[in-house]
Amino acid sequence: MCGIVGYIGNEDAKEILLKGLEKLEYRGYDSAGIAVMGQDDVHVFKEKGRIADLREIVDVTLSATTGIGHTRWATHGVPSKSNAHPHQSASGRFTLVHNGVIENYELLKQQYLMDIPMKSDTDTEVVVQLIEVNVNKGLSVEEAFSQTLKVLKGSYAIGLLDNENPDVIYVAKNKSPLLVGIGEDFNVIASDAMAMLQVTDQFVELMDQEIVLVKKEGVTIKNLQGDVIERAPYTAQLDASDIEKGTYPHFMLKEIDEQPLVIRKIIQQYQNDNGELTIDPEIVDAVNESDRIYIIAAGTSYHAGLVGKQFIEKLAEVPVEVHIASEFGYNIPLLSAKPLFIFISQSGETADSRAVLVQIKKLGHKSLTITNVPGSTLSREADYTLLLHAGPEIAVASTKAYTAQLAVLAILAEVTAKSTGKDVSLDLIRELGIAANAMETLCDEKEQIEQMASEYVQTTRNAFFIGRGIDYYVCLEGALKLKEISYIQAEGFAGGELKHGTIALIEEGTPIIALATQESVNLSIRGNVKEVVARGANPLIISMKGLEMEGDRFVIPEVHELLTPLISVVPLQLFAYYAALHRDCDVDKPRNLAKSVTVE
Repeated sequence: MCGIVGYIGNEDAKEILLKGLEKLEYRGYDSAGIAVMGQDDVHVFKEKGRIADLREIVDVTLSATTGIGHTRWATHGVPSKSNAHPHQSASGRFTLVHNGVIENYELLKQQYLMDIPMKSDTDTEVVVQLIEVNVNKGLSVEEAFSQTLKVLKGSYAIGLLDNENPDVIYVAKNKSPLLVGIGEDFNVIASDAMAMLQVTDQFVELMDQEIVLVKKEGVTIKNLQGDVIERAPYTAQLDASDIEKGTYPHFMLKEIDEQPLVIRKIIQQYQNDNGELTIDPEIVDAVNESDRIYIIAAGTSYHAGLVGKQFIEKLAEVPVEVHIASEFGYNIPLLSAKPLFIFISQSGETADSRAVLVQIKKLGHKSLTITNVPGSTLSREADYTLLLHAGPEIAVASTKAYTAQLAVLAILAEVTAKSTGKDVSLDLIRELGIAANAMETLCDEKEQIEQMASEYVQTTRNAFFIGRGIDYYVCLEGALKLKEISYIQAEGFAGGELKHGTIALIEEGTPIIALATQESVNLSIRGNVKEVVARGANPLIISMKGLEMEGDRFVIPEVHELLTPLISVVPLQLFAYYAALHRDCDVDKPRNLAKSVTVE
């Protein structure tokens, strides 16, 4: 959830670190800092707030060619300058940045650091203080680093500077993502490749519990036992232009508009030379051999999983359960005899999902990751991977990754169904193409959606989204988008559930956004709307062409009924965007949230 960068070479480290942190600001933005190795000492600059605030205090005249940086999403201690990274040891010799959560930091503090005054409330400071304690016992820095890592419980990605060894950055990771970037006469570290695309596209993946010595002339990877590990770099398949806003005011709006292109790209990526959709036969076999599929996800990906359940059950006819990762990991239900686990994660680094993956691997069950990031932890550690091909998603509120997840899940369901000879009446390539065209049409209706958002939610304190069947799952996502970025208390409900308690919250003028895209429940959801209107609610009905009725506020183009979530979510995304804009909220970086949730 936080972001790390590091550089060692011959160029100005300050600017490279600051530019890298700007690319990682979506991962954490309540405070930030850099530490650079000057000619005489390490100089630390840190500040509460955004990278722009940090820039203002960095000494531009300072000459430094080595440094580390960090942008923080608070877990231990409030956002403040003292809690911002980097943190230093008592003597100032060691300087450290850290992502993750050290679960036993209080115990380590009591056991080893009672005589050392702490300058922050963070778990991170314990790590850097413990390294110095171990060095003071006579261990070398590398030995002290290794010894410290062995007693840490939890997750970490670490970059460490030592005043007395200025030609090396000490690096390690466990559960939290971290990469080493390779250059000519320089090397870098980063939580995400996009942070360092400015200087290199060659990266080396790091595995858990490895120690890495990063020098400008080379990189050495070791395990905790000291054995050297050879690992070739890979080329990051990212276009620097993909991570720029271009002419858009916000990444979120850009990413909403990119959704039709993403759907077309997914069709292209999963289409063979015969014009048929195809995926890895081993994945198809894994689905067919399973007696039940367990989808594990969180947040937006969980909502995609709920829709994916409908795709798989209706087309492939395999029973599916969808579980919240953070709950499943601590309360595993009775499993079927031959389960297949599908992990859905935009980043491929979601800590709660990885905790489940570790457990089910021990049980010997097969796993598939659906992710946007090749080489991510969930992708590496699962048996199989299906990529989203959505391109980098920078805005914290996910949009194009969600629709990409739906498209890939639909492809998985259709290909699997056809592999067993099931009669699939759905021509998915054609229908996805129609859906992409419909999404494009909706992206051109921004003025009408902005007007609705302005009318309905500018002053409201809460809003409800209701739907039935597959529309209900989209309502959950629409409500999440609205609450994420506009801070309006928004909830999604199955239409028939409101009268079982929640209707008590309906007041005069309460916005009710209702989806009506399913013919079988069209009249039912409209009856639910009448129930809340009778209590004073202000309804906004979004229907599909062919099902519209008088009074509907917005009509989406007609698509195959099963694929309506790809379409109906677009006006909800734009509704949330404009609601946030009219409330003067930070659209791309909503408070308290981070893009990649890499802590449990």
